[in-house]
Amino acid sequence: MTKQEAIDQSQALFDEGYACSQSVLLTFANQFELDEKTAKLIASTFGGGMGRLREKCGAVTGGFMVLGLKYGNEDPGDMETKLAAYRKVRNLNHLVEEIHGTTNCGELLKKFATEADIAERKHHKIICRRVVGDVTEQLYDLINLQ
Repeated sequence: MTKQEAIDQSQALFDEGYACSQSVLLTFANQFELDEKTAKLIASTFGGGMGRLREKCGAVTGGFMVLGLKYGNEDPGDMETKLAAYRKVRNLNHLVEEIHGTTNCGELLKKFATEADIAERKHHKIICRRVVGDVTEQLYDLINLQ
């Protein structure tokens, strides 16, 4: 899958109604032999900034899940792998912050959408869809070029 295909797929999934977290994880799930149902369930409660708490952006947390699949540790004593994966997480977070100024869902909404937009659920098209694509783009490079 090309980078643009990944971006298009994640945004199409989001357009279908999947949470931002699900859209990102589902885009890469096959690459890690993660079945679709499990991916959907794992990421289902991370949308809306973690269950609509408006905390860490769901697209970003979906990206963190993918980084765990690619770089995570299986052995609890493998601190080298664990810390290297944490660096990847911080890197993705930083890249998204460079683009949007924050990775906090509530802050993204305040920055790019009005209260009326949010009440009418227009924020999905105004900012959320864009963040899903941007996270997918950055993630693609992190897992395929490094």
